[in-house]
This record gives sequence, C-alpha cells and structure tokens, in this order.
Amino acid sequence: MTPAVSIVVVAYQSGHHLETCLAALAAQGFTDHEIILLDNASADGAPQAAAAAHPNVRFVEAGSNLGFAAGVNRAARLATGRWMALINPDAFADPDWLATLVAATETWPTVKCFSSRQLMADDPSRLDGLGDVMSGAGFPFRGGYMGRDPGPMAPGEVFSACGGAMLVDRAFFLALGGFDERLFCYCEDVDFGYRMRLIGEPTIVVPTAVVRHVGSTASGGPRSAFAVFHGTRNRLWVYLKNTPAPLLWLTLPLHVLTTALLFLRHADRHEFKAPWRGLLAGLKGLDVALAARRETQATRTVGSWAIARAMTWNPLDLFLRRVVIKRR
Repeated sequence: MTPAVSIVVVAYQSGHHLETCLAALAAQGFTDHEIILLDNASADGAPQAAAAAHPNVRFVEAGSNLGFAAGVNRAARLATGRWMALINPDAFADPDWLATLVAATETWPTVKCFSSRQLMADDPSRLDGLGDVMSGAGFPFRGGYMGRDPGPMAPGEVFSACGGAMLVDRAFFLALGGFDERLFCYCEDVDFGYRMRLIGEPTIVVPTAVVRHVGSTASGGPRSAFAVFHGTRNRLWVYLKNTPAPLLWLTLPLHVLTTALLFLRHADRHEFKAPWRGLLAGLKGLDVALAARRETQATRTVGSWAIARAMTWNPLDLFLRRVVIKRR
C-alpha cells in the first residue's frame, strides 16, 4: 500500500545521533509513512547498526559519498509517498512533527512545500531556525539562528524551507529537478526554494512542527573548513543562478559589500583559507553558475517585484539573523 509520506534521511558519519533520529521517527503519531535511510558511504558503521535496529526502515547504500543534494534526489526517486519529508540524521522530531506538517497540507491545499521550527538540541530555548530568509544582498540565512525561541506564533510565508526538516510534494520536487547536485551540500535547499519562487510557488513555515537539531555533525561544525568552503562557493552560485536580471544589477554592489564584510569577520576569527578557497572556486566555476542561470531563468514566470517582495531589505535582519515570516 502506498504511504502518504516518505521520510528521507541522508546519513554520512552521523554517529549515535542517527539512532536517536530514527527512534524519534518510530515514535511519530502519524504512521502512514515509509522511512528511507540513504547512507553516503559512512565509515562509522552507524547506518548499518541503525538499519539493523529498525527493520521497518528501507536502507539504501549509495556506494560513495553523493553529497546531500544527490542523496536526497536518489531517495526521492526510490520513494513512493505523495509527500516527502526530509530530516537530518542529527535532528530529532517531536512525536507530532509529521502529523502537524500533514495537517498543514490540508489547511493550505495548494502549497507544495512546508518548513519546521528547528530548536538547538543542546539548548531548546534557542532556535536553530524558523525557515530560510533571503536578504536583499543575496545572502540567505536561517531565520532566528541561535536566537531565543520566540514561542507560539502563527504559520506564515518564508522565502524557502530548510532541508533539515521540511515537507514537500514529491512529484513537484522531482518535476522541478530536485536539489541541484552541482552544489553537493549547503544552500541546495535555498536554491530549490528560490526556483519555487521563480515560478510563483510559496513556502509556509509551520512553527508547531518542531525538531531539535544538533547541526553540522558530518561536516565538522558550522565553521569547519568544509562548511565554510561550500557555503561560500554555493552562496555565490545560488545568487548568480537565480536572481532575475533587474534585481541582480540592483543588488550586486550590496552583495559585494556584504561579502567583504563577511570576509573581515572570517579574518577576525582567523579563518583565512576556507572562505578564499570557496570564493575562488565560485569564481572559477562561473560557467557552471551561468549555465544553471540560463536553465533557471528560462522557466521563470514571475517578475522581479514578486521576488523582491519575498526578500527582506532590512540589513539588521541579516546581521542579527532575525526571523522573517510574512503573513498570508
């Protein structure tokens, strides 16, 4: 029997967190689902152990490290549910997480993508994110990251969903090309949400759908060389790929200035090599970004004004990483 939801977990060196993640999924009140665990050639043995402990989980071994983007795409093609729920292997869902997201699909029957409230696993009084925000400078960020959890709030529209805990119409996801595998990992969720925006499809954050997230366990932490390199490169590619031409020329000086300020911050933290490597890789791969841009802009159906309205133009939102939710 075809399930309503396919839950996808892409694992890589997830350690003991993976077992906690799967145990939380096993405790979900909404049971009309399948769970697909795709392992990107982890060497820690955690996926094999977790799969043995949870025989109801469909275990797929990729054979090599495909990256998060390609791993999700492969799992999406194997899945059978109408909806696909993504959750990171170091994220632990509340028992009503999936039921709350599925209920949101009934409240907003035309919406194809939903985001969650992510709390810090080690300090649930602080946010890991309430949807993704796009600044006018072309810099994306997780709304409220590391700030105090604001407590109860109404659902609303965000720029894009965080891939660490989201629900998306699976057929729509695949029809839009899934995650861009050229990005490997980091910013692939923002890129997908941006492409949704370009064809007039919104994303809703559901604050009552809660997960607790450790964060960046497979990449060595949010400021590891791996994370900084991919974040820097991919941020540039996503900006160049998706920003409509009028907005691109309008915001390019802001993007350059914000990049310079961020590099000063990296220097203050004695982080030199990774951001420069990321920027140089991004510039070296401009042909990749521009080829992707031609593909994306050819399918755009909305004007620059609609995209601009979905962004935040207050620079304090970016620098303070504020939650930005627009009421529908």
